[in-house]
Amino acid sequence: MQLVKVIGALTLLILLSGCSWFGGDKTIPDIPEQVLYDDAMSALDAGNWSLAIEKLQLLEARYPFGRFSEQAQLELIYAYYRNSEPAAARAAADRFVRLHPNHDHIDYAYYLKGLTSFEEDRNFLARFLPLDETQRDPGAALDSFESFSILLNRYPDSEFAPDAQRRMQYLKNRLATYEIHVASYYMKREAWVAAANRGRYVVENLQETPAVPDALAIMAESYTKLGMHDLAENALEVLRVNFPDYVIRPFSPQRFDLLYTATFGLLGQIEPATPARPVNPDRLRQAEADGERNTSSGRRSLLHRISFGTLGSDGNEQESGELIEQAQ
Repeated sequence: MQLVKVIGALTLLILLSGCSWFGGDKTIPDIPEQVLYDDAMSALDAGNWSLAIEKLQLLEARYPFGRFSEQAQLELIYAYYRNSEPAAARAAADRFVRLHPNHDHIDYAYYLKGLTSFEEDRNFLARFLPLDETQRDPGAALDSFESFSILLNRYPDSEFAPDAQRRMQYLKNRLATYEIHVASYYMKREAWVAAANRGRYVVENLQETPAVPDALAIMAESYTKLGMHDLAENALEVLRVNFPDYVIRPFSPQRFDLLYTATFGLLGQIEPATPARPVNPDRLRQAEADGERNTSSGRRSLLHRISFGTLGSDGNEQESGELIEQAQ
C-alpha cells in the first residue's frame, strides 16, 4: 500500500512538470527598457522594419508606463508606414491621438497618418507604369487629405505643415480630376443631373484646380440638356470671364452604325465622341488638322480589315510617301 502511494505521488509530480520537459512555454528574459529602446532604434536606423516593429511592440507591452512608451508608440507608426502596412500605421496613429491628445508631437502622428494614405493612393504599379491615378477610387486620397487638413487647421505652425500643404494641393487636383472623369461617365449615359452635380461640386469645393474650366463646361452642357438655360448661361459666362482662351466643345456620345456593331468593327462607320470640356484653341486646331490628315490618308482597305491587319493597305502608304518627298 505504501508503494502504491509513492508511485502515485511520483506520477503526479511527473505530470505537473511535463510541460517544461517537452518544450512548454518559454519565459522571455527580462530585458531592461533602455536596452529594448536602443535595439528598436538600431533596427530603425538599419532599415530593418520588421525587427523594429517587434522590439517596439515588446517595449510597449513590457513597459506600458515607462519613460519610452509614448516615443515607442510614435516610432511604431513610422515603422508600420515604412514596412508597407498602411492599415496598421493608421490604427497606431489613431490610438496615439486617442491616448495622448495633448502630446507635444501629436502633429507628427497626424502627418504620418496622412502620409501613409498618400503613399497608399500611389500604388506599386502606378509608380512604374503609365497609369492614370485620377481614374481610380479616391478613398485613400480622401483619407490623406482629411489628415493633412486636420494637421494644418490645428497646428499651422508645425514643421510638417509646409509639406502637408503641398501634398494637399496635389490631392486637391487629383480629386477634382476624378470628379471630372465621373461627370464625363454620367454624360455618356446621358445622366445630366448627376453630371451637373459633379461639375458644381468641383466649382464650389475644389477651386483653384485645373479641372474648374472642365467642370464649368460640363455644367453648361448638362443644364442645356435639362432645359435650365439660365443656369447654363451663368456657367458659360463664368467660363468666358475667367478662362477666355478656352472654347466649348459640345458633348456627343460615341455612336456606331448597325454594320459596325454586327461585324465587330470590321465594317461600317464610327462617330467619335467629343468631350464636353474646354480645349485650348491651339490644341483644337492641331487636333482638327490631324483629323483631316487621317481622314484623307488613313482609310483602311476592306482586305486589311477582314484580315485584321495582316493583308491589304492600312492607308498610311500615301502619308509615308509624302514624308519621304518632304525629306528629299
